[in-house]
Amino acid sequence: MNHQTSSTAVTSLLVAPSQVLRGSQALSKAGEAIARLGQRPLVVGGDRSLAVVEPSLQLLLHHYQLHAASASYRPDSSKISLIQALEQHQADFIIGVGGGKALDAAKLLAEQCKLPIVTIPTSAATCAAWTALSNVYSNQGAFQYDVPLNRCPDLLVLDYELIQTAPQRTLIAGIGDALAKWYEASVSSGDSPATLTIAAVQQARILRDILFQKSAAALKAPGGDDWQEVVDATVLLAGVIGGLGGARCRTVAAHAVHNGLTHLPMAHESLHGEKVAYGILVQLRLEEMVQGNQLAGSARQQLSQFYAEIGLPQTLEDLGLGNITLAELRQAAEIACNPHSDIHRLPFAVTPEQVMAAMVSTTLPVEGSPSQLGIPSLQSESE
Repeated sequence: MNHQTSSTAVTSLLVAPSQVLRGSQALSKAGEAIARLGQRPLVVGGDRSLAVVEPSLQLLLHHYQLHAASASYRPDSSKISLIQALEQHQADFIIGVGGGKALDAAKLLAEQCKLPIVTIPTSAATCAAWTALSNVYSNQGAFQYDVPLNRCPDLLVLDYELIQTAPQRTLIAGIGDALAKWYEASVSSGDSPATLTIAAVQQARILRDILFQKSAAALKAPGGDDWQEVVDATVLLAGVIGGLGGARCRTVAAHAVHNGLTHLPMAHESLHGEKVAYGILVQLRLEEMVQGNQLAGSARQQLSQFYAEIGLPQTLEDLGLGNITLAELRQAAEIACNPHSDIHRLPFAVTPEQVMAAMVSTTLPVEGSPSQLGIPSLQSESE
């Protein structure tokens, strides 16, 4: 009998944190799970997140006789300062507290120092608490690159009462960010026959449907059952999809547009998920304009109605970019189309000019050339 040897490369699946504790007052009940990871945690977070979480966290750590120190993550803080704080405290594990950027910084620090990591999200704005990925930004807030990590967090603590202290705008942004999973994964996965890719794409479809069905009710009743389901969807289920499907089910044009916009200082007032939500409309517009995909037009119309209902941005004006100049628009589009951009996971090639046209026409029907879609009417660089 002949035995065939598979030539398939060995891959590492990083699907989920080792343990997830979720529920009301989950943080107050997480002491034993946290204590299993070490004795000297360094708590890394933003100033506001630390102020909210540290009182209850310190009580918990004191009860389990853990000796903690804290280090404030700020956009302008250096990796060196965090490493120095870790070494000075002789920390043996890390607790990341806050939103996406703070958690990404904490995860990257844990990766570099080979230490266990606990993630405690203070909002439902992203799935950063779940994933084996860290995004790196410049001191000015511009997206630079992402870093794949060797593992998901060792422990994720999703405390609904803590999440509820965040502004509702953060959950709306999280809904926008999570919705992108379907619109990007369904395009970038192509016709892959791989079981886990198929599973990831179908999970993304389920995620989209949950958000369509429950988001409006969730926002009207914070803390209620629908609200908790939507929080689970944005923080947990959104993370599962990237874990199962990997890079092929992670980001495409919607996130590429986000990345380009982060290089414009005026765009820093909008949240990550708000820019991504707008980026979904840009991606669908590109599918209409370049591919002639009328289904993308129907999807864009459906999304526009949903966005209007829950308060997600549909245009540059909605993002606070109504005064964007032509030069600034081109800068964002060119960064979105750089050679290493995820936008090239689209099944067709796009140019910065096409991206510019799509960015100014997210609410318009498919008609006209870029010059007829409003680009020259934008303010000139000298204005």
